[in-house]
Amino acid sequence: MMSHQPRTVTPGDLPQAITRYLKAHQDHDTATAVTAFTGDATVIDEGRTYQGAPAIEQWLNRSATEFTYTIELTEAQQIDPTHYVATHHLEGDFPGGSVDLRYRFALRDNLVERLVIEP
Repeated sequence: MMSHQPRTVTPGDLPQAITRYLKAHQDHDTATAVTAFTGDATVIDEGRTYQGAPAIEQWLNRSATEFTYTIELTEAQQIDPTHYVATHHLEGDFPGGSVDLRYRFALRDNLVERLVIEP
């Protein structure tokens, strides 16, 4: 098995599904954000797992309304052809006030199959 070195890419080089999700997430556009995921996708955020489109949509709606924050993409990496990491800096009215989070994406059929969000 070949090991892949993570490669820094520009935000414009991220796959379309990832950029669609990230832009919709920034715009609090849940309807568009959910279309970036496969129907059976998994999201892991704050240690909780959300499986399938309905659960992901609920998670998106809650995260869009729970806190007010700005989100800035600070780094993007390609791990291999279907795995990417997008690092974001968030500032807002959540506990701690600012945080850097890594969004780890796994793609299938040009859609997000798995997203893990962690510091």
